[in-house]
Amino acid sequence: MITTWPSPAKLNLFLYITGQRADGYHDLQTLFQFLDFGDTLTIETTQRGALTLHTPFSEVDNEHNLIIRAARLLKTTALADQRIEASAGAEFSIEKRIPMGGGLGGGSSNAATVLVALNRLWNCGYSAETLAALGLQLGADVPVFIGGHAAFAEGVGERLKPASPPEKWYLVAHPGVSIPTPAVFGDQALTRDTPRRSLNQLMDDPWHNDCEAVVRKRFRKVDELLVWLLEYAPSRLTGTGACVFAEFDTEEAARRVLELAPEWITAFVARGMNISPLQERLSE
Repeated sequence: MITTWPSPAKLNLFLYITGQRADGYHDLQTLFQFLDFGDTLTIETTQRGALTLHTPFSEVDNEHNLIIRAARLLKTTALADQRIEASAGAEFSIEKRIPMGGGLGGGSSNAATVLVALNRLWNCGYSAETLAALGLQLGADVPVFIGGHAAFAEGVGERLKPASPPEKWYLVAHPGVSIPTPAVFGDQALTRDTPRRSLNQLMDDPWHNDCEAVVRKRFRKVDELLVWLLEYAPSRLTGTGACVFAEFDTEEAARRVLELAPEWITAFVARGMNISPLQERLSE
């Protein structure tokens, strides 16, 4: 059987770093919201046992791609729990729209979509909580995509609480540079002591991203992009970048600014969604 599944992008509407742990990871507070924009995964289930990705990625070989890693993890777990047979297999292809390394969660979203879709297609019967625990082994952002609801995250991003931020329209732009996350979190100038606040407090305060100052200092294209966008609307970095976003009340307003974008910018307009397109697909 061949089916198609959405793999949506996300934004970090705010991101605050509240401390650094003994293991080197950072404690944070962030607000995730999905976009009505993303990749599309096509999955064909088979009885041949193999897990195959037909879409090559220049940045990572197929065996280490999160699509295959997620499928392998679910299959290994379901086999151990005697929920599937060894003959259960799947073939994948992907229409890739989310820019890699842009802070939009593309790889994590792909992994979550595979876990959710194969759980349904293979009739594994795992709960969303179990899938989220599996997803956390693949990346800190995977559980929020599995949960399917906009969320306030704490810890390293694994402690999630449903949230309902305004569903704005966004112009999301990529400056054409790649930003390695370790370079941001390893920068000595990074703010690491923002006071923890409740979600209610954070919703009432102006939103900010603690990574933004470091990224703007180290990557001039990001700084140039934000200087341009801030002329038109409130704008911030998402995650550790490289993508930035400007928020608007209407699609028309966002598209007017998109038409003015310099040639060196890759950008798109999307709406924020508190219920993920993947969750909507599951409920069909």
